[in-house]
Amino acid sequence: MPGDLTLVNLNMLLIRYGEEADRERHVPLGCLYLTRALEDAGFSVDFRDYQMCEADDPFDIDTFLTFLDDPAAIIGLSCMANLLPFTILVAQALKARYPDRTVVLGGVGPKAVEDKVLHRFPWIDIIARGEGELTGPELLRALCSKSDLSDVAGVSFRFNGEVRHTPDRDRICDVDTIPFPAYSRIDLEKYAGYGMMTSRGCPYQCTFCSVAPVWDFKSFSRSPQSIVEEMKLLNREAGVDLFLFQDEFFVSGKKQVLAFCRELERSGPDVRWKAFGRVNLTDVEMMEAMAACGCVELRFGIESGSDEVLTRIKKGFTAAESVELVSRAVTIFPRVDAFYIWGFPSETMDEFTQTLFQMVSFRMMGARILPSLLSLLPQTEIFRELPRETGLEFCPYLLPEFIFTGHEVLKGATVELPDKHKKYFDLVIENPDIFPGFFLSDVESNVLPKLEMLRELGFYPKDEVPKPEQSGAESCGAHSPRASPQDLATRA
Repeated sequence: MPGDLTLVNLNMLLIRYGEEADRERHVPLGCLYLTRALEDAGFSVDFRDYQMCEADDPFDIDTFLTFLDDPAAIIGLSCMANLLPFTILVAQALKARYPDRTVVLGGVGPKAVEDKVLHRFPWIDIIARGEGELTGPELLRALCSKSDLSDVAGVSFRFNGEVRHTPDRDRICDVDTIPFPAYSRIDLEKYAGYGMMTSRGCPYQCTFCSVAPVWDFKSFSRSPQSIVEEMKLLNREAGVDLFLFQDEFFVSGKKQVLAFCRELERSGPDVRWKAFGRVNLTDVEMMEAMAACGCVELRFGIESGSDEVLTRIKKGFTAAESVELVSRAVTIFPRVDAFYIWGFPSETMDEFTQTLFQMVSFRMMGARILPSLLSLLPQTEIFRELPRETGLEFCPYLLPEFIFTGHEVLKGATVELPDKHKKYFDLVIENPDIFPGFFLSDVESNVLPKLEMLRELGFYPKDEVPKPEQSGAESCGAHSPRASPQDLATRA
């Protein structure tokens, strides 16, 4: 068997249009960080990136089993929320074929549902929580020596039929101490998206956000020198000249951003880069400095054009501040993205109309508008506080973009769920408390009227199947189907 651990990246970006499928292969940063930490600790890692599976239908279980033939004694599966159901199904198939293997689930996918997953799916042995650079080596040492897992912080596991959770592990405060990802374990030239981490975590408590809770609402930033050194490495080793800073808190403060710009100008390669900004933390001086040293795209999570909604979702800025900043940003950067969320359960039609007005205004200014249907992920405040009487509805022709998996077929603004993937969606429907992100709130009165208005204004296509000239437009906020590497718009 190969190595101490077979680690599998199951994070994929695949979107189907009729009989066609578009894929964007992104460097699997999380798994590569973990691989580096494990190798530095003396373990042998058999890393396999399922993005590299060339099969027409990578969601066929036999295809996955062939890809994962002869795994190590310990199998680690990493996924995000959209592919958590698929990961659970392939874990079941793996356990059936290799009953002596230990299956460990990691990544952000099982966040906040660890206990439920372990109780309902006995073929998953362990769930690793939080940052893996310290937990991973400790967990492997315990498993290899058959020691008690109770001494490993940040894991959930089953012992004598009882589910146990060890205390959360403290966050890594000095992120400069984290070694660069194990880039040597992949062929960088086969990827279209080159993401980088400049910080971990966000202190803002936006009620809809599924990212900040993963990091316990704490943020730690890398030094400008560390960020630039990694950019130089990737540029030198693989000719990478376009980077996406995919963490949502790159703009953590003016001093930090200006220091990075000076360092990149002083010692960095001639590259271009993209980043996420925050309306209340960004100003003109900062944006001009960013543009001067290669930033070609700045992305803002605007979410709403209504002050009432912005207050309820705890965004921390006003609609007027968004207008002021975006109107300046479009004069500075070649591209400005404005992300919006629609379908908030408490949002009135008048409030939604205010958002539409702002979206149209920004589009006329030249910003790219990227709306996404609200995804009620389990770690979000908006899901936890959803009134019980509101309930969740699974709509077989509407799924939030953030939760697109590649199983569904996109047909304009709606989706079709093929019969061959019925088992996948049956699992989702049977476990709404584990997979609430696939469900909607009040389809008839809340979602459908807003969708119709978005379609009328051209933010979603009216055609059943989008034409090629439409498909890369403004119809998908969480992903960017049919996009060139220069247009990658994945939202972390």
